[in-house]
Amino acid sequence: MPIYEYRCQDCRRISDFMLLSLNEPFTPVCKRCGSHNMTRLLSRVHVRLSEETRLERLADPALFSGVDENDPQSVARLLKKMGPMMGEDFPGEIDQLVEEAMETEGAGGDESTPEDLD
Repeated sequence: MPIYEYRCQDCRRISDFMLLSLNEPFTPVCKRCGSHNMTRLLSRVHVRLSEETRLERLADPALFSGVDENDPQSVARLLKKMGPMMGEDFPGEIDQLVEEAMETEGAGGDESTPEDLD
């Protein structure tokens, strides 16, 4: 069953539609605003990988090249790259966590001082 993506020319939102039959006429309607002013997009091919294959790709040392564990932005880039490789179920969840960590780091992060550690 093919899935087609359309962009609403009124609200600019992308909607996807699964067609059960290619023989029936189909007129897309925007799921957000109800407009019929839709343009079909060229969709990317999505290939589902097995968990074993995803884990093998995560074990590749080249993935970690150039990562400085002391630089939050470097770690953030790595996490953003790893999200899709891990089969992230909730798109944007890792991005949100990374942004929160960056804000915490920018705000001073941990409030403890060196004297507190003694």
